[in-house]
Amino acid sequence: MTITPNIHWIGAGLASGPGIVSLANKWGAITVWDRVHDRAAALKSHIKKESHCHIRSLNLDDDASCATFLAALKPHDIIVSMLPAACHLTMAKIALSAKCHMVTSSYLTDEMMALNAEATEKGLSLVNEVGLDPGIDHLFAHILVDAARKAGMLGQGHDIDFISYCGGFPALETAFTYKFSWTPLGVLTALKNPAQMIKDGGAHTVEKAWDNITELSLLEEDFEGYANRNSLPYITEYGLGGETSLRRFVRGTLRLKGWQKAWKDIFAAVEQASPKDLKELSDDLWQKHPYKVGEEDRVVLHVALMITPKKGKEWKASLSLDMIGSGWQSAMASTVSLTVSEAVSALMKGRLPAGVQAAPHDISEARLWVKGLKEDGLKIRSVNVQMAP
Repeated sequence: MTITPNIHWIGAGLASGPGIVSLANKWGAITVWDRVHDRAAALKSHIKKESHCHIRSLNLDDDASCATFLAALKPHDIIVSMLPAACHLTMAKIALSAKCHMVTSSYLTDEMMALNAEATEKGLSLVNEVGLDPGIDHLFAHILVDAARKAGMLGQGHDIDFISYCGGFPALETAFTYKFSWTPLGVLTALKNPAQMIKDGGAHTVEKAWDNITELSLLEEDFEGYANRNSLPYITEYGLGGETSLRRFVRGTLRLKGWQKAWKDIFAAVEQASPKDLKELSDDLWQKHPYKVGEEDRVVLHVALMITPKKGKEWKASLSLDMIGSGWQSAMASTVSLTVSEAVSALMKGRLPAGVQAAPHDISEARLWVKGLKEDGLKIRSVNVQMAP
């Protein structure tokens, strides 16, 4: 007799609602663990009557609460960690000790990778980078590179340009061009992080976001963007490591047109800010530019691959996502949590390998996820790419 794993979703915050509802309706039951019950309870009206959403308390700072959670775990259950990124490693170790799988939307870290041998030995999957960015962007990239390979465009010494830009912003533009769903401190801190990319055929480092803001024309609309984090490891990750003429390769953050001008004073303040100053600036921006209750947000993701032969016709393809939402179904919540739910469903069906991993490289699996996302209402547009699994 096959035992169906239980799904334990930890954290019912702003980015969780659509994924919780989708999984409950798809698999008939889900247990949501949170410090407070109100956020999870509000989702129950959106879950089919025949499905069950069990709500239980979890406070990681309380030993008794943690003991209750541990006692509820059974081998091969699936833990979804929607906690702050710093908590994922702790949750992964709990998953391994309880012989459970784990899913998180956050970036894969070296500390998480260090658990690979133990996870593989125990036949458990620790799945990371399955949100929006990182997440859907990976799926799009793998599908595009596969299409180029099947078209015979790779391994030929052709010039290759790859871009992947993603951003969230208010659906109704404002003079500030941006609003915050939670504390701005993370956004402000990230602006000072260096980024690495391929530019004009060579590795290029940008020390601060405002040093490399680019005007972009995507989806018949003008945006601004800047490189984000280190793009270079993804060259091999996406299957382009053997290409000899990689002209451009960048994974970046997308902003509305006018963002550079609107944020000019903020860039200057961030550059000189002490940790205390940064916190005060964050608090001020949080007061001035929050999303109002029910206000619509928008998410845009665009991944494109262009290959230019020395002779012959240019080949190019792209996959794009443009979503608007509000409330518990905000665009950001839908794109992040519905991708998490695809990972959970893949585990429920036994389709993912053991070990520590990010979004699937397997093209059939990636296409299944994209198909599922479209069925859940995500608006995905393809150019020169066949999307059937």
